[in-house]
Amino acid sequence: MRESIEREMHRLEAEGVRRRLREQDDLGPMRAVIDGREALVFSANDYLGLSHHPDVVREAELAVARYGASASASRLVGGNHPLYRRLEASLARLKGTESAMVFATGYAANTGLLSSIAGTGDTMFVDKLDHASIYDGVALSDAERRRYPHVATDRLEAMLRADRDVDGRRFIVTDGVFSMDGDLAPIGELRRIADEHDCILIVDDAHGTGVVGPNGAGTSGHFGAHADIEVGTLSKALGSLGGFVACESAVAEYLVNKSRPFIFSTGLPPASVAAAARAVELLAEEPERQTRVLAISARVRAALSVVGFEVPEGFTPIVPIIVGASEDATGFSDACLAEGVFIPAIRTPSVPKGRARLRMTLSAAHTDEDVDFALGVLERMGKEMGLVG
Repeated sequence: MRESIEREMHRLEAEGVRRRLREQDDLGPMRAVIDGREALVFSANDYLGLSHHPDVVREAELAVARYGASASASRLVGGNHPLYRRLEASLARLKGTESAMVFATGYAANTGLLSSIAGTGDTMFVDKLDHASIYDGVALSDAERRRYPHVATDRLEAMLRADRDVDGRRFIVTDGVFSMDGDLAPIGELRRIADEHDCILIVDDAHGTGVVGPNGAGTSGHFGAHADIEVGTLSKALGSLGGFVACESAVAEYLVNKSRPFIFSTGLPPASVAAAARAVELLAEEPERQTRVLAISARVRAALSVVGFEVPEGFTPIVPIIVGASEDATGFSDACLAEGVFIPAIRTPSVPKGRARLRMTLSAAHTDEDVDFALGVLERMGKEMGLVG
């Protein structure tokens, strides 16, 4: 076993895609000591800066004092403390659904939903760039998986027409905001297709919740459409930990009885539930956070494009800087860290070969000075490495 592991690690090293953990000691919302170097952080998914909001921190502290550090059991066995009621009601209101069910993580929410809601004889149509948790959930479901090219709704519709006589239910499953490119799924068009072809539309809005749509309601709200079921996370714009499924009450009850990741996982720490509940409320109370992060994102995309970097179109806080080769992306990231800016390199298999990148994520907690400094470092290091003219 050891020999086979070592061979695989050597192969990954030779291809420039071996991963290693970095130690990150946070000094504040967007600053940390990373591998011994103090740097501005442009890698977090804390899009609204809520993880350090005083109200959110206070709610977490009160929850620890009242309920302790752990739920100590699965929600069905004894870990379903009263804080869940407040959080799930807030999430259902945000998403405009009857109910919401909170899971241990966003990954568990996707795998728990998809593995239990579909089965043998059903078909799930998934976007080529959907998150790994969607693909894993589909695989666990025993449903047939059909993959359509990224946001290619014409191809999806052609596939559905070709399969119209197939027995079983059909599902369309997509990310709302795609995690590597920061672009949006065309939810309005997918809603039309789902209605015309009798499909159930499921949207994973992990990167859209809190960031796009009115009051941060998400990608469906942005398009003025709706999904039959939405999945989300508490660990990105909501600044905490966990995942959720927003759905009809009947679906929520079904998941309590059928979803293995829900049934067999310990409940979230009370502090995480309380923090997330307050964060959801802050979406409406402090809309300027959403406005600010989107404004920063527009500014950064424009500035990087002027310098000559390849930056895909979009408006979300996920700003990919396409480099190409994995070793170039790693070298670029390391050079920026040496100058005090941490932007991680993303390589295959997370992105296609030849499309390695720095994945820059922005937050309302970044100051104008933070952004100016990072843009200066990116331009200077990009020119030194010959990545831009």
